[in-house]
Amino acid sequence: MTTSTIPGRSSAPTAMPTSGGTRARGGRAAVAAGGGLLLGVLTNLAQGWLPDTWQQLANSGAVWSAAAFVVGAVLYRHERLVQAVLGGAVAEAGLVAGYYGCAEFGRDGAGSLFFPLVWLGLALVAGPLFGAAGWWWRRGRYVRRRVVSLGAFAGLWGMEGLMYALDLGYLPEAYACLALFVLIPLLMARDHKERALSLGAAAVCGLVAYGVVEVPLQMVSA
Repeated sequence: MTTSTIPGRSSAPTAMPTSGGTRARGGRAAVAAGGGLLLGVLTNLAQGWLPDTWQQLANSGAVWSAAAFVVGAVLYRHERLVQAVLGGAVAEAGLVAGYYGCAEFGRDGAGSLFFPLVWLGLALVAGPLFGAAGWWWRRGRYVRRRVVSLGAFAGLWGMEGLMYALDLGYLPEAYACLALFVLIPLLMARDHKERALSLGAAAVCGLVAYGVVEVPLQMVSA
């Protein structure tokens, strides 16, 4: 098969501009790291700003994991999935560094390295997962992937709601988290079918996350 050429012009194909150059990728990684670092500092400070038991929300796994979801959905929406995965990990690692750096240098000290290392380990698991979830929600061509992505993201808030209601007895905070648990699939899914499926996936993910993540963390913290 041959291609026609226009006189006076080269027949070589014209390179299409891409967003995946080394400099651009480095810039996005810097934004992910800087954004995570800033959010870590803010969540630490917010524990002193928020009233009473609402301070617990600042130290929330759902809030922290939302950073990776946003990175995958927004910052890496024109990149490949692997870039969103790495960006999510960078954002979450920056968040842990910002939170405990603020505690160490701006407050009374971070104390033992045990919990910073625990949260860093969790960040390096949650960051890639929710970076991928954000990318799949934004770019996914298959309903199943979009449903799982929203279900996992909403399920985090279900996990938090269960913790506040069952373990801490913070009912207003529990209601707020459970409202987000419902609203995320309703507002972010593309149609009624995906909304229903995402709500079902969120219920499963919330229960699994509570048993696999929240219960062991409470045992470690005790």
